Amino acid sequence: MQALAEVILPVFLVVAAGYGVVWRGWMSEASVDALMKFAQNFAIPCLLFLAIARLDLGQDFDWRLLISFYAGAVAGFLAGLVGARFLFRRDWEDAVAVGFVCLFSNSLLLGLPITERAYGTAALASNFAIIALHSPICYVIGITAMESVRARGRGVLTTLGRVVRGMMSNALIIGIALGIVVNMTGLALHGALVEALELIARAGLPTALFGLGGVLCRYRPEGDLRLIAYTVAISLVLHPAVTWGLGTGLALNDAQFRSAVITAAVAPGVNAYVFANMYGRARRVAASSVLAGTVACALTAWLWMMTLP
Repeated sequence: MQALAEVILPVFLVVAAGYGVVWRGWMSEASVDALMKFAQNFAIPCLLFLAIARLDLGQDFDWRLLISFYAGAVAGFLAGLVGARFLFRRDWEDAVAVGFVCLFSNSLLLGLPITERAYGTAALASNFAIIALHSPICYVIGITAMESVRARGRGVLTTLGRVVRGMMSNALIIGIALGIVVNMTGLALHGALVEALELIARAGLPTALFGLGGVLCRYRPEGDLRLIAYTVAISLVLHPAVTWGLGTGLALNDAQFRSAVITAAVAPGVNAYVFANMYGRARRVAASSVLAGTVACALTAWLWMMTLP
């Protein structure tokens, strides 16, 4: 219970504060969008750039860590896809969108601050290794699956090319890529530049958490409630369970194990709704799952933390 009060509860109180001020009309949706734009396009890219630039790439990009996390994510995608299609009788396109919700955990806005509060900044190396590959891997899986079931219009390769170009113009991906360049070349950065980047980066997570609450205020729990509950259960139970089992079997060290399980145990990210909206499929289920998962995650993340060394 102390972990809930000291680690998880403050994170979700910041999210709740953002939700509350928008719900009460004290901030407009445009203001929240501006906060999220600052956080996602400037502050968090600075955070990722500095983190990746300082990583030991050979040590932190451990294949055992990545398999433990991403095998759990893919298991969630398949369970969401198959369950939506055969248990809930959704068409294949809806099923892919539901699968993507189960695939894309909120590694950045929830996994990162929870791990930081629980174990300190020094424990985030494995989180950053997961985050660096998160969007590319998840979007390639989701779009390839969607285009395969649609099987009309643009071919898969054409669509993937557009996605790659879009990701290369994404501020988060740019921050990660520049961090890798600095890391691999050993380029020395001026002290004043580093301090300025750190000032911006420190604003990233609290701003993003507050903005996330404001964004969630727009969503309403609509659609098939049983499918939403199924989706949330996969995200908050199946994904971390697979990651926990593989992490144990592959003998991850304590820091890697904590980062992998906590990141797997957080709610679906807002990008899950972005993907559903992009294709116009299962949008209400995706939005409601993000909202319900974020609320439920306050408890389930604490329960998973109790299993960690």
